[in-house]
Amino acid sequence: MAYDDSRFRGEPGFREESDFRSGGVPEDAPTLGVSNQSVYTPGAYPASSDYSVPPGESTLGLAARRATPSAAQLDDVFDDPEHGEPGRDRLAVHALWELVLLLAAAALLYLLRDARPAALRGDEFESLMLSGAELGLVAVAMGLTLRAGAANLAIGPIAYAASLFFADNSDRGLAMTAGITALVALGVGVVVAVLVVGFHVPGWAVSLAVALALMAWIADQHGAKVVTGAYDPHDHALWWLLAVAVIAVAGSLIGLARPVRRGVGRFRPVSDPARRRGGGAATITGLAIAGSALLAAVAGVLTALDTREIITSQSGMSAAGLATTGLALGAALVGGTSAYGRRGGIFGTILAVAVITLLLRYSAAEKWGVAPLALAGAAIAVGLVVTRLVETFGRPRTADDESDGAWTPPPVTLPVERDDEAWSSSRTSGWTSQLPARTTDDGWGAEERWGAR
Repeated sequence: MAYDDSRFRGEPGFREESDFRSGGVPEDAPTLGVSNQSVYTPGAYPASSDYSVPPGESTLGLAARRATPSAAQLDDVFDDPEHGEPGRDRLAVHALWELVLLLAAAALLYLLRDARPAALRGDEFESLMLSGAELGLVAVAMGLTLRAGAANLAIGPIAYAASLFFADNSDRGLAMTAGITALVALGVGVVVAVLVVGFHVPGWAVSLAVALALMAWIADQHGAKVVTGAYDPHDHALWWLLAVAVIAVAGSLIGLARPVRRGVGRFRPVSDPARRRGGGAATITGLAIAGSALLAAVAGVLTALDTREIITSQSGMSAAGLATTGLALGAALVGGTSAYGRRGGIFGTILAVAVITLLLRYSAAEKWGVAPLALAGAAIAVGLVVTRLVETFGRPRTADDESDGAWTPPPVTLPVERDDEAWSSSRTSGWTSQLPARTTDDGWGAEERWGAR
């Protein structure tokens, strides 16, 4: 059976079939043996207006405009509208991790009671609570600056310099000396804040320079400084610990409010870390740095009142200052505060402080000889892993969908004016001829193939 058999051409009247092609095609032109074939002609279907680019706007600008969150989505954004992620931060990862910290603290408490029962009674227990309060103050101070996106590494040297200054001048009155110490530390914090927000440089760099200067001042002090005065914080050790816990938890709860969390996190680096983040971000970050220095001064005064004697040897004070900074940074990171800023939990910081304090006391009871610097390094390493978990599972869900960088075009609905146009469009796009292509000049004359019968 031949390809051009008359049974496939539809006799009679094949030449009188209407032509579906739009264009100047002669009526006697061959149609490859299919009478109802429709041929697509360029320009027959206009492009949809959904993908059109407005005059004067590039395609890159159009893509950026489409990626901008809507006004409703920006109500839940914890960053500025230009770089914000639609949706609220997820707190489930913080709750799960804080449960792990609670179990770890309970396990260490049990081990400490088994190894040294006297550590949980009398003077030793009061000393343990005061140690937790002192570390808790510097950890809260470090967490505050971490959330603001400008870590203050001078917290440890500020605390020890404050304890040294307070002990050296305690004969002038405890209340007055404590107030002057707090004002001096606040002045140091203001200097750090002005340099950080004024030049818009990383907080860790400026605070490290200030920390080195304070350590040099500490090294110039000679002899032991003894605190004179009648006040003994051991009588109120439980209240000191509860006060620090309330400050930590209350600050975290306030940070859950959208305006507060969004404002504190504005200094967090985005597309260009060197780009200035505005006056509001600079103000809040400066207040956070100054407040951290004030909390460190309170921790230093409490340390001086606790130990009653401050040793000023160069190696001892330098190592102590660095260890305090390291332990504070490690406690804040392990507690769930992100190293990138803004994100953090509720009870994480105080639970991490409890874990580190109990671990130090338990290692001393077991005579392991764990150095505070080594423990600080380990805590920072674990805290960085926690930061990765917080950033991965704590950011808004919509950010997870867009993290792969793949672009999905929006759905397009072609306008349909008549039923015959819709039928023709679907048939043209969905039907493909299964017959082989054939040339018009194959050695057989057109008269012989298409001639009238």
